[in-house]
Amino acid sequence: MLRLAGLDRIAIALLLDRYGLELRLVAPEESIPGSYWGDAEAGLKGSVLYARPDTPLHSVLHEAAHFICMSPERRAQLDRDAGGDDAEECGVCYLQVLLAMQLPQCGYARACEDMDAWGYSFRLGSTRAWFEHDAEDARLWLVSEGVVTADGKLTGSCRV
Repeated sequence: MLRLAGLDRIAIALLLDRYGLELRLVAPEESIPGSYWGDAEAGLKGSVLYARPDTPLHSVLHEAAHFICMSPERRAQLDRDAGGDDAEECGVCYLQVLLAMQLPQCGYARACEDMDAWGYSFRLGSTRAWFEHDAEDARLWLVSEGVVTADGKLTGSCRV
């Protein structure tokens, strides 16, 4: 599983910055503010995404995708629990893969592998199978919210 310690954190921070998110590193072994799952999982408080060197990249990207996909009202009050419904969660997972594809040290195949290793579960049994054969509803949700274009490209905008 890819962890922040071995990655280009500047590239990750620049990707998050496009969406108004600040990546803030926490010292090893310190508690991560705003973490829903605890342990090494990334946390969200307002427009700050917290992580440690041992935080998995998929966790950073998933929490970033939550921030991008939530309504502006929820974003303004964000502290740990991103909330949202099932359609939004599917959009978050789809966006997580698209964000990973923007990072040369990760990419599509590795994003799917790490999501499977963490335990994301999809109807077709794997992230790759879901993304390639069963995620049209998630893509269309992202399009309708202005997060991706009709041809699946990132707009660089959060949900409005």
